[in-house]
Amino acid sequence: MAKEKKDKHFLKHPIYEGGPKAMLAFIVQQLKYPQEALAKRVEGTVIIKYAIDQHGDVTEAKVLAGVGHGCDEEAVRIVKLLKFKSPKNRGLRVVFHKNIQIHFKLPKTTPAEPADPPSAIQYHYTLGAASQPAKEETPPATDLGGYSYTLNY
Repeated sequence: MAKEKKDKHFLKHPIYEGGPKAMLAFIVQQLKYPQEALAKRVEGTVIIKYAIDQHGDVTEAKVLAGVGHGCDEEAVRIVKLLKFKSPKNRGLRVVFHKNIQIHFKLPKTTPAEPADPPSAIQYHYTLGAASQPAKEETPPATDLGGYSYTLNY
């Protein structure tokens, strides 16, 4: 008769459903950069210590190291939304404590496309037809078989 393997750990730790990548995706999806931090261009990492009860819920969260300007409160809000899968631990009610780092990095801004100045003047010259005027403000709708130039100032 083969022996049964004993569990490596006496107590089983709670795990996030889907693993660390799923937890990171959830945090990124829920993260809302605080307006005060955006205005003052604050970046940094918030370290939070949190407790997980026997049901897998986060019961308390405490900021160990923060950056301020609303980032700490936002990080605590996100951590309290986390839900873990907590296995049965031999009938014991165990509270686990873990740390997490939530990084706040300013979103990259793309440079705005340069707009045409309001006083832009466009001329269209057409050569080849004697009946056409030398200068028009809009391009002609038909092809007259000559050369056409458009100048933007």
